[in-house]
Amino acid sequence: MKLNKAKANWTGGAALALAMIWTGSARAEPEFILDARLRSEIVDQDGLSETAQALTLRTRIGIDSGPGHDFRFLIEGENVLHLLDDFNSTTNGNTVYPVVADPEATELNRAQIAYTGFEGTTLTLGRQRVILGDARYLGNVGFRQNEQTFDAFRATLQQVENLTLNYLYLDRVHRILGDDHPAGDWDLDGHIVTAEYSASAGRLSGFAYLIDNQDVMALSTATYGVRWQGEIAQDGSPTFTYALEYAHQTDYANNPLSIDLGLFRANANVAHNGWSAGLGIENLEGDGSRGFSTPLATLHAFQGWADVFLATPANGLRDIYVRGGWNVSDPPFGRTLSFGAFYHDFEAENGGGSLGSEFDIVATSRLNDHVVLQLKGAFYNGPAGGPADRNKFWIALTFTR
Repeated sequence: MKLNKAKANWTGGAALALAMIWTGSARAEPEFILDARLRSEIVDQDGLSETAQALTLRTRIGIDSGPGHDFRFLIEGENVLHLLDDFNSTTNGNTVYPVVADPEATELNRAQIAYTGFEGTTLTLGRQRVILGDARYLGNVGFRQNEQTFDAFRATLQQVENLTLNYLYLDRVHRILGDDHPAGDWDLDGHIVTAEYSASAGRLSGFAYLIDNQDVMALSTATYGVRWQGEIAQDGSPTFTYALEYAHQTDYANNPLSIDLGLFRANANVAHNGWSAGLGIENLEGDGSRGFSTPLATLHAFQGWADVFLATPANGLRDIYVRGGWNVSDPPFGRTLSFGAFYHDFEAENGGGSLGSEFDIVATSRLNDHVVLQLKGAFYNGPAGGPADRNKFWIALTFTR
């Protein structure tokens, strides 16, 4: 049954009301939240007559009550301002430009109440940030200016040593496109269960994502999976890490499609004296009609930063990549300085065929306790017939306290 918008916002409204009551009685020292990011983004894409040039300022302001009487509340607003808007924000109608998915918005970002009165348990109700694992299936899309948050209930249990259990009920997702976009919010009836056990040999996790998308029924899926992560490390020697994961996805609830698809990914990395290198593969199956989908994920972190494959092609996608990194031990400026690079080779999982390649680079400097400077670039070279070639450049300055 489809929820109306008033009902879909029940968690944010309830948490806000409780937060207002709590401000009058809380004795914990509250913490003021300020998170601002000024970013320039330039996109040059074949097939579009103009080059996108965006200068945006994202500001989040809020208050965290801190713990007290087993309760904790948090409320936070978010504003995205366009200082230079020669780009297609998805809501401004500038379709001659490439997309920079940072529409102007002023929104309630988070309003949540947490309760910790049961031993080893945290219960959280309200509009909240949710990042599970490495955000491959569910995340906050933190790279974009307008954060993705959820009206949700979450229970986290750590009552058994080395074991962490999560249950989430998702009522609504507030997406990065904002309230002015037709697809800016989705009504959900979602149930998520994750379990992770840590041992000396590594970490074993399992998960189930049962998502009934009541606005886009074709995105209603049940996804089950298992992941293993390991590490081999000795003092003075290189550190070796690796991960293996498999997930299976089927249609769920009122999805009119028949879905039977898999995801496999694996990676191995080595690090020593500030240098690191790695290689990996991610294989998302496609059946010719649609590919394995994770629409609630932080998709920018996967399949290249040019965001060509935010939706998996109908014939699936195989991404083979290599990476390298360097953390400068004695940076010439700032507290820390790091560099990273990725190379991706893409092809269709079902039937083969090149889908292009991409080279990504990033440099990040923490200038002090509050300010981070980042320069980043993505260069995608597509095959004949598309997807279209594109280059993207970012310069971002982030302040947090």
